[in-house]
Amino acid sequence: MAHWLVFASVILALGGDYIYIRDMFCGKTTPNLVTWGLWAFAPLVATGAALSAHADPWATVRIFVVGFGPLLVFVFAFVAKQHYWKLSGFDYICGVLSLVALCAWLLAGRPILAVLLAAIADLFAALPTAIKAWKYPETETLSTYLMGVFAAILIFPAIPIWNIENSAFQIYLLIANVVLFLLVLRGSILKRENSGKV
Repeated sequence: MAHWLVFASVILALGGDYIYIRDMFCGKTTPNLVTWGLWAFAPLVATGAALSAHADPWATVRIFVVGFGPLLVFVFAFVAKQHYWKLSGFDYICGVLSLVALCAWLLAGRPILAVLLAAIADLFAALPTAIKAWKYPETETLSTYLMGVFAAILIFPAIPIWNIENSAFQIYLLIANVVLFLLVLRGSILKRENSGKV
């Protein structure tokens, strides 16, 4: 049963990434390259850390997919060049902080610490998109984050042992997707209300 939950979670996550890429090519969505590039890099580092800490392979598959999907978004953003977000100084600062957190893992060399640092790195990477979603929700794809919420929830029953290696990054992923979903949803509702007043 646990393996099927992981499989369903992976399908949902990749499905959300596919929708995001589709909307990007349709000109509806403009990804922040700092966010999506680091969203690809940090989970892939976390995957290596989790495996080196002997975390459950099936739970770790979910972390890998969380990196692989954003990698696809990042690569396709260069194909659809007119459809990515213009980066600001804040974006670069978040990117640097994210990289610092990842470099700290390389220096620490401790798998448990690496998983936590990867989550912190992912958080710094998410901040530019969170602010963009707050200010310009129309530049994001709501369903991608909704699918991310369900993908994260599905993985919880599949976690065999609730320790830092197996659960910390999964909990972070749920929180991050819920926050991003709510930010985009809030903006969508406000936009609808404002257009109704005109």
